[in-house]
Amino acid sequence: MTENNAYEVVVVGGGAAGLSAALVLGRSRRRTLVVDAGEPRNAPSAHMQGYLSRDGMSPAEFLAVGREEVARYGVELVRDRVADVSREGDFTAVLASGRTVRARHLVVATGLTDELPPVPGLAERFGRDVVHCPYCHGWEVRDLPTGVLATSPLGVHQALMVTQWSKDVRLFLHEVDEAGLTDQDRRRLAAAGVTVVPGEVAALVTADDRLTGVRLADGTVHDREVLYAAPCAVPRNDLLIRLGAELRETPFGSYPVIDERGLTTVPGLWAAGNASGFAEQVINAASRGYRAGAAINGELLMADLDAAV
Repeated sequence: MTENNAYEVVVVGGGAAGLSAALVLGRSRRRTLVVDAGEPRNAPSAHMQGYLSRDGMSPAEFLAVGREEVARYGVELVRDRVADVSREGDFTAVLASGRTVRARHLVVATGLTDELPPVPGLAERFGRDVVHCPYCHGWEVRDLPTGVLATSPLGVHQALMVTQWSKDVRLFLHEVDEAGLTDQDRRRLAAAGVTVVPGEVAALVTADDRLTGVRLADGTVHDREVLYAAPCAVPRNDLLIRLGAELRETPFGSYPVIDERGLTTVPGLWAAGNASGFAEQVINAASRGYRAGAAINGELLMADLDAAV
């Protein structure tokens, strides 16, 4: 393998977590490669919120600025995908383009994929007036007639949370059996002023390119201007599995067992951002990447000193 394909660190994924790790590593003078397939999870959103000093910035602009920043420190960025990976001492990654690269440490920051409920009209409006997170979108849709689509018992919790941003909330049970609501669920929903609507949701109703209602299977239409719909999160953990990282089962999928720095159970293999957990917002993902990058630099430094000794 040529020296051009040998790196100290390869980062798989060029989102907030991957770029933050690369920024720290580049500033630490580590030869680093970022492999990014260009499929950010928050691409449907016009803006991101809750990131201090970047509140309201578009995800595309955020990533463009991040790529410019890491490139200043000599980090190499390529638009590609890791097709295969193995480890015999160092990590070897085969890219979809056919290029093979080697790294002493590997950061997996591949995030996750959102699988939306198969309700006609929902996918087309996702990230606009169909949203999934009140912390991400609640302020922008505050005080509007709001619906929550329940695809699991967790829909009750989401409906209760949403009442912080709107007092006109209807919980569409959809795939949840009304008999499955606990007494505590019913008391809390009543106290919060949430209207519970049984029955399956058949489609969304729109007019002039905006959400106007939710149609049930029986033909009833409920006027709504916002709908919260929780997607099924599918972790992109294939590389972690191939490398033998231990996974833990959660209600939101299988995620790697990591220490507080992001190190998995495989030496030299790190996970950051939504590859390490379901609930990492952009600012949390960036923090995870930063922490992993700093830890990796320390690991490399001490390993080289011990080898010299």
